Amino acid sequence: MTFQEFLIDSMVFAEGIAALTSIFLYKKTKNTQYQFFSYYLIFIFISEMLSRFGYLPFPKISYYNNFVIPIEFITLYWLYAWKSLDKRNLFFIFTALYLLSFIPNELYFTKNKVIYSFNYTFGSFLLMFLVIMEYYKQINSDNILNFSKNRMFYINLGVTLFYIGTLPFWAFYFPLLEHMEIYEIYRNYFWISGIIMYLLFASSFIWGKQNYS
Repeated sequence: MTFQEFLIDSMVFAEGIAALTSIFLYKKTKNTQYQFFSYYLIFIFISEMLSRFGYLPFPKISYYNNFVIPIEFITLYWLYAWKSLDKRNLFFIFTALYLLSFIPNELYFTKNKVIYSFNYTFGSFLLMFLVIMEYYKQINSDNILNFSKNRMFYINLGVTLFYIGTLPFWAFYFPLLEHMEIYEIYRNYFWISGIIMYLLFASSFIWGKQNYS
């Protein structure tokens, strides 16, 4: 097993940990937005298992780019904009903009990778605004000293490391291929940050408290 194969397997394992943790601690989040975040984590893990074991009636590229990844972004837009920031209109606007990004992607961009770099970059760019707004909300909160009890603290940190941290990787995917050493380092970061993100998601269920959500 290569180091990269180990990282890929570890990320799937981390996804499983996050999903199982959300199930075991389901009572802590019942009747809250984090109940649906639990469903999201279960969906991600099942989707990964279906992909890895080959139970797909259509190409993996279409499966991820037209099904799994859009659900990832739209769910996070909902959790951030609608639920945490209480800005429903922003959720609808960002969701519409993200879905509209499929049009230029189909017309102008190469689609021979597992992840469509334009869609992913644009989706992450929108998510970055929500992440910044969430940080601002947390910093100005009366409960800032109890940040470790805030579920969104763990979620926001994980999203920052993975989606925002890898934004340049997908934005400059093809230029990076001309510099393989940098490309390999950044690709490894993609998997490592993904592992950390899902472990942070699991931590949000363990240490987060409802009255600080």
